[in-house]
Amino acid sequence: MRLGVLDVGSNTVHLLVVDAHPGAHPDPVRSHKSELQLAELLQPDGSLGSAGTDMLVEAVLAARVEADREGVEDLVAFATSAVRDASDSAGVLARVREETAVDLQVLAGEDEARLTFLAVRRWFGWSAGRLLCLDIGGGSLELATGLDEEPDVAVSLPLGAGRLTRERLPEDPPRRRDVVALRDHVRTVLAEVLPLVGAAGPCDRAVATSKTFRSLARLDGAAPYAEGPRVPRALSRAGLERLVELLGGMRSADRARLPGVSPSRAPQLLAGAVVAHEALEALGLDSVDICPWALREGVILRRLDWLGGG
Repeated sequence: MRLGVLDVGSNTVHLLVVDAHPGAHPDPVRSHKSELQLAELLQPDGSLGSAGTDMLVEAVLAARVEADREGVEDLVAFATSAVRDASDSAGVLARVREETAVDLQVLAGEDEARLTFLAVRRWFGWSAGRLLCLDIGGGSLELATGLDEEPDVAVSLPLGAGRLTRERLPEDPPRRRDVVALRDHVRTVLAEVLPLVGAAGPCDRAVATSKTFRSLARLDGAAPYAEGPRVPRALSRAGLERLVELLGGMRSADRARLPGVSPSRAPQLLAGAVVAHEALEALGLDSVDICPWALREGVILRRLDWLGGG
């Protein structure tokens, strides 16, 4: 069957179309993306407001048209931290449903972590042993660890690259004292969950996923994504330390000229590098492997499991 998954994130509204059936490897057919920067549209009172909702409705409707054009038989739509955190979330979801006929569901942060973990487990398989999975999004950082397809621990922290850039790195280029303060903040937040993650036991393989980690890995010398998803890629803690220093001295426009960095992601890449480095430091990891599958693939796999009666 042809399955579509619509991911309304903090940075993009992303439709992924795949051909798949239960027990098979999902075969990507098309990807349709709108750079909405939804989190930037939040009002001072925490609401998305009418203007922001209008833009979201327009983006979802465009994705729905693309899904129909591609012959999608089953469309699963979800939203993450930007819509989840909006004070008018219920009204926003109602308008989207009424005006686009798309039933947009909000994922809890812990569910994001679980579904991403499922995708990573399926990609690397049982031979990976106990997995530790890290995912930096626009609004949150997800951590999950476990031996099975369902993690033993799944947590979501307000350490997204976009959120931290807006709240803690107001200057471009950033002031050094702001970067130092950001490091301290990330360490403090991570310290709250380290006992929980550590109690699950040491991991056999540490893995990172999603766009921020992939961009950072590219800057650390990993192969370009154009070479295909099955090329092994990794990101080192030492490389992240260098990248924090490098990115901290650059304007966003200069970061956008680096390989693998898009103009829309360039402003928040420094915050992402800080979170990535501090997470590896706190977890005692020298490096992480990069997984090409993430949340969208986890949603697809869970949907296929459901369709197959699993």
